[in-house]
Amino acid sequence: MAILKHGALQPNDWLTVADDAALPEGKPAVVSLDRWLKERDTLIGRNTPIGVKLKSDQSPVALKEDLERLALIVLEFPKFTDGRGYSHARTLRQRLGYKGELRASGQVLRDQYLFMDRCGIDSIEIADEAKVDGYLESLGEFSIWYQPAADRRPTVRALRAAKRTEPSGGSAVVRESVAASWAY
Repeated sequence: MAILKHGALQPNDWLTVADDAALPEGKPAVVSLDRWLKERDTLIGRNTPIGVKLKSDQSPVALKEDLERLALIVLEFPKFTDGRGYSHARTLRQRLGYKGELRASGQVLRDQYLFMDRCGIDSIEIADEAKVDGYLESLGEFSIWYQPAADRRPTVRALRAAKRTEPSGGSAVVRESVAASWAY
């Protein structure tokens, strides 16, 4: 499975471990929410990064007290019409303040990648590495936004306000704002 993160293919260093399987020594592992809740104390004691996979019907609020301990949260998109993962990403980023990596897995379509990025999802799993260029193209299909989102890109309203208040037309402010918006 190819991992697309911040506009580039990345190696997948994470192993997804079944609930009844042993955890790999010295390697980052992703466990289910059920396993995390049952074995939390043991998993926290590991000296390697740990991640949790949330099914679309599982609330991210269940991880509220443990977010600083998790390096990765994988959000499942079981079918492209199930949008709960978007809500989970926004909840994790904006309401709960999660700073680690958010990854989308499952039915991740090219046309949805930009919106996943806007919700705060850092990386996606894609089945066909040959389609990466299409996913990357989708990130540039829209350049201005009316709604604020987890990616903190400036909205049209903010861009217009900056242009009105700057003697030079606000272009420096806009450039700085756009550059800062990509770092979360």
